[in-house]
Amino acid sequence: MIERIVETKLISLGPGMNFEASTNGTQGRPLVILLHGFATSRFSWNAQVGALGDAGYFAVAPNQRGYSAGARPDTTELSNYTMDKVIGDVMDIGDRLGYGQSRFHLVGHDWGGSLGWEIADRFPQRLGSLTILSRPHPLAFNRSLELDEAQKRRSGHHTKFLDPEAGQKILAENAKWLRDRLSSNGVPPAAIECHLSVLGNPEAMEAALAWYRARGPGHAPVAVTKVPTLYIWGDADDSVGRIAAEGTREFIAAPYQFEVLKGGGHFTADQFPATVTELLWDHIARHPA
Repeated sequence: MIERIVETKLISLGPGMNFEASTNGTQGRPLVILLHGFATSRFSWNAQVGALGDAGYFAVAPNQRGYSAGARPDTTELSNYTMDKVIGDVMDIGDRLGYGQSRFHLVGHDWGGSLGWEIADRFPQRLGSLTILSRPHPLAFNRSLELDEAQKRRSGHHTKFLDPEAGQKILAENAKWLRDRLSSNGVPPAAIECHLSVLGNPEAMEAALAWYRARGPGHAPVAVTKVPTLYIWGDADDSVGRIAAEGTREFIAAPYQFEVLKGGGHFTADQFPATVTELLWDHIARHPA
């Protein structure tokens, strides 16, 4: 069930870069930034934002670059959506909220998870903890793409998203493809409508797909992760298979917790909000920022 958003805050990083964010808690308390992935939005984190804020943290879940209508640079210029740009947004949001060089906790799902692994690689000194949903460590993922035919099939949609007409196809027939994908992974109907309120228009969809197009078909490797990490994976995830998920532990040189949610699809924060909240809360508490 969708939780009430405690507050919607507009975080401005400059002209034309105004991010809508769900927030809860007192600014100045330990910061937790939660990053959504593709086909969802900040609303994935409603339960976690509410619980973390009430527990004494300052929780912030932005609609990311292109998903926020006020932070949507030209989608035909793919340099606007490179990994450097979207990572820069996350770090700049932390700075704009007053955390400067302070450490914070980072949570990411899907594309937000990809950013999480990259930020942990580039700025390990800034993170108290890392929590990733679904997206395996890039080194485990790249290896599985080479060795596991099933993973290649699971990731086939990444290449399809490079098609110039992909956005039209995803939104055709009242966004049937998107609705079916979310529903088949256990996302409740109310949550689907929340995500479509953000992503269910051509402008937002083209921006979301620009992330894939700016990256291309490859996945840049990162080094072994040296930040305390919680990795949550659903064993019914249609995008990430067991080989990539279980292989992630080989690339963590820090305290590591791997949680498998039985029957969990690709969008476990939407599907099992209470379980994800409890796991996240415990992990963050063990590794203060």
